[in-house]
Amino acid sequence: MLTLLGVLVLIALVWWLVHGRASEERGNRRPTATVGIAVAQAGSIPITLEALGTVTPLATVTVRPQVSGNIVDIAFKEGQTVAKGQVLLSIDPRPFQLALQQAQGSLVRDQAQLRVAQLTLQRYQTLLKQDSIARQDVDTQAATVRQLAGVVATDEAAVGTAKLNLDYSQVKAPIAGRVGLRVVDLGNYVTSGDAAGVAVIAAVTPIDVEFTAPQDDLPRIQARLAQGDAPAVTVLDRTRTQVLGQGQFLTLDNVIDPTTGTVKAKARFGNADARLFPSQFVNVRVLLDTLNNAIVVPSAALRTGPKGDFVYVVGADRKASLRTVKRGPASGDSVSIAQGLRAGEKVVISGGDQLTDGATVRLPEDAAAGSGKGGGAGDAASAKPRGERKAGGRSGAQ
Repeated sequence: MLTLLGVLVLIALVWWLVHGRASEERGNRRPTATVGIAVAQAGSIPITLEALGTVTPLATVTVRPQVSGNIVDIAFKEGQTVAKGQVLLSIDPRPFQLALQQAQGSLVRDQAQLRVAQLTLQRYQTLLKQDSIARQDVDTQAATVRQLAGVVATDEAAVGTAKLNLDYSQVKAPIAGRVGLRVVDLGNYVTSGDAAGVAVIAAVTPIDVEFTAPQDDLPRIQARLAQGDAPAVTVLDRTRTQVLGQGQFLTLDNVIDPTTGTVKAKARFGNADARLFPSQFVNVRVLLDTLNNAIVVPSAALRTGPKGDFVYVVGADRKASLRTVKRGPASGDSVSIAQGLRAGEKVVISGGDQLTDGATVRLPEDAAAGSGKGGGAGDAASAKPRGERKAGGRSGAQ
């Protein structure tokens, strides 16, 4: 019985030595990883400021009538672009025409009275020289002339007011811009005190975009503005895929918000195609500077570890070496490497999650070449005994 037990223990030990070590070796052997690579290149990378902005018209005016009356004509359409001074609507002009005629009549009457008084004064002055009239009568007539001159001046002002009211019966656009939705209809009675007015006009060509800039970027922006070189500004839609306009940086606010550490800024756009709409939320990209002769790689190549930023550099021997680098400015899907990398070196951009320093890698072209040559069949054949591979070869020859 003891002999049989000893034999079983010996068999188990031999099995573990053979199969256990083989399994351990297979577990320690890591398969070669296929990685994607990119070549580090020398180029230019823009230094930009990204921000959220709001489209703001240069002016928004609520057009209010200056006189009261019934609307007899509306000369604009909703959403129409109007010019400065263009007639928007007309108020019944008849009351103002009659008021003008009345003022003109009073002016003519008083002008005639003034002329008579002036002629009488001239006669009195002649008689005074002949000592044929009392000076008191001359002085009284002179005062009458001055009084009538004042009446004529008042009548002239009344005529001017009547003409102005008649002109106000045609409501005109005070600025050029786009008219909003109509708030009055034909036949409505309007007054000069209407809060809603008769129309709202927004100046949209050109148009501004307001956004905030970090206070750390102020020195660079101010230096360019002082040189007369305003930074270029690009406005994109909500998804950052479509450019809505190209413009120039305009100005900065005069105070920094202490709660956010930012300052309000404004850029101006021509907006000839009217793609920027008042109060629209947009993405703003300000070109602060351009970094020339920089080493540029895809952002996917740059990784961060306990010791900082690093990349995997693939050499001619297909081995990946870990290289510590210093990150520079980034733009979009590219990032510049300020230190630790040279132009022309190959870096890993995909498949590097399981890599270690010195690991052997497989490039996509290697996998494609192996597949094109029937690499799978070759691997299977290599697993066969030598005699079977030769036999297969003679059979192929036949």
